[in-house]
Amino acid sequence: MPGIDKNSGPSAVQTAEQIGLQRYADRSLTEQIRTGMAQAIAEGRLPAGSRVPSCRDLAVALGVARGTVRAAYDMLVDSQLLVARGAAGTWVSAVLPAAHAIPQKGPVLAPLADVVHAFDVVPMTFQMGAPASDAFPAKVWSRILARHVREIAGGATGYADPRGSLALRQELVSYLSLARGIRCQASQVIITNGYTGALGIICLALGLHGSRAWSEDPGYLLARRALNLAGIEAIPVPVDEQGISVADGIRLADDARVALITPGQQSPLGVTLSLARRGELLAWARRQDSWIIEDDYLGELQLQGRAAPALAALDAERVLHIGTFSKTLSPALRMGYLVVPDALAGHFAETVALLAPASSSVLHNAVAEFLHEGHYMRHLRRMKRLYAARLSELLQALEPHFTQLSRAALAVIIPLPQGTRDVQIAKAALAYGLAPSPLSVWYQDKTAYCGLVLGVTNLPEGGFAESAARLKALVEEFG
Repeated sequence: MPGIDKNSGPSAVQTAEQIGLQRYADRSLTEQIRTGMAQAIAEGRLPAGSRVPSCRDLAVALGVARGTVRAAYDMLVDSQLLVARGAAGTWVSAVLPAAHAIPQKGPVLAPLADVVHAFDVVPMTFQMGAPASDAFPAKVWSRILARHVREIAGGATGYADPRGSLALRQELVSYLSLARGIRCQASQVIITNGYTGALGIICLALGLHGSRAWSEDPGYLLARRALNLAGIEAIPVPVDEQGISVADGIRLADDARVALITPGQQSPLGVTLSLARRGELLAWARRQDSWIIEDDYLGELQLQGRAAPALAALDAERVLHIGTFSKTLSPALRMGYLVVPDALAGHFAETVALLAPASSSVLHNAVAEFLHEGHYMRHLRRMKRLYAARLSELLQALEPHFTQLSRAALAVIIPLPQGTRDVQIAKAALAYGLAPSPLSVWYQDKTAYCGLVLGVTNLPEGGFAESAARLKALVEEFG
């Protein structure tokens, strides 16, 4: 059932669904309405202080006489569960009688509570994966989005293409050709619910359950967990200064069905997969008839020199390319895209149509226009300049406190001595508005390396100096 707005209360249809009348039961309809609403109030499904539907509206929804509902409401008012306020309507009592008080239940943990510090909050200093919240092109985006909302409100409606808006997929064909060197057609592009949505579609479409997959070590923790949840054994493959070690991957799991990698800017080390390693990886995939899942993590936000072409630009038949707007525009869009080999386009289209259709075409078409008018490329150029400046400022703020620092794409890594409690440091930092990532959790063997990974995208008020000093104090406290 959709969520209930506590101020407006549930609709008549929602309330009727909670009551569930039985026409031929021994109890009267009035009694069934009374007990059904009393139970919904006691269980919190009709929240305290919320407005309930009028007698007329609920009677229509239930298909009963208005007097039947009014009699039930009167009994609920007498038992102090409802409060009648005349023209203002009827409301659930703000304070329920003790006999009907909602029992306290244990807290329900948010998803990924051991990894993600909070959802629906403003990005914190040092937080990874969150673009600069103060640099979002709000004015032009609001103008474009409002226009597309008006268009869909006044136009004919029907089921949208499950692969996503054709306009956006066509724009991505042009953009990927210019920016990432990928040659594809709109039929090969699928709009997804972010990176994780694309990964889920791949696992479904390729039937990877029960197989093995190469996973970078260190690498993205949530990707490893996603593979394991999908019934795929994630085999950790070491990463060095050239990227993932293909020789180690072959030694550890030559029969792997897929390799999940971040070749553009490895996460979290920031290294670019070398040309030699790219050749080795593609040769392995062709020999084994395996697949490469390319997570184009920050591939388009290379701060130094020219960004390396996407791996899918070298082999469009073995590589499935995942991109996202979460790191460049906003994670609130929850929008990514997947480019699949031409031979798999039909199969993937049917998979998403049946199991994972794309989300609202309104957002898709707005992003398409944002791309078409050149706003996206201009936004990326501004972001590169901004992030380069913030990276320099962060390094200057950290250097007086830490002797070892390494750049890693849009982050700085602070290596710490073996045994340092980097997870505890990261948790303690949250109280000060800081969200560094502990380096140890990126490794399969969490005792192998210790350190902190600091995102550079969001600049605190007053600069990084105070945050760097606070971080140093926390390292000394928990070291």
